[in-house]
This record gives sequence, structure tokens and C-alpha cells, in this order.
Amino acid sequence: MKDVRLELTSVFRNVFDDESLVLRDDMTAKDVRGWDSLTHVDLMVAVEKHFRIKVTTREVVSMKNVGELVQLVERKRTAQ
Repeated sequence: MKDVRLELTSVFRNVFDDESLVLRDDMTAKDVRGWDSLTHVDLMVAVEKHFRIKVTTREVVSMKNVGELVQLVERKRTAQ
């Protein structure tokens, strides 16, 4: 899971153009400057592309924080 978090940190930093961004499990859109509905789409596309996974709309809507995104990516990578 640590590798997923490190890779996600890189994705987040690229999407939000913020090299100082540090992910926390409880982090949500309200914690990141510029994280709105449009950048959320950009973020999810970047995550899918980086990890070579597909995330359903239902999965995106059900996530409450970064920790749940980490878990989702880990599950999908394991399932491949």
C-alpha cells in the first residue's frame, strides 16, 4: 500500500501542480486548493492512466477521502 500512496502522491502533485502536496488518508477535496469538480475528473483520469485501471462512476461517487482511493487502487491492482 505504501507504493500506491507514493505513486498517488506523484499523480496528485502533477494534477494540482503542487510539489509540496502530502497525502493523508482523511484528506478530501476541501483540503486541497483547486480541487473542484473539473479537477476531480482530471485526477481520476490521471489515476486510471497511471495505474492502468478503470474506475466506475459508482466507485468515484462512493469514495469519501484519499484513504479510500488508496484502497480502491490497491484492490484494482491486485485484481489485475
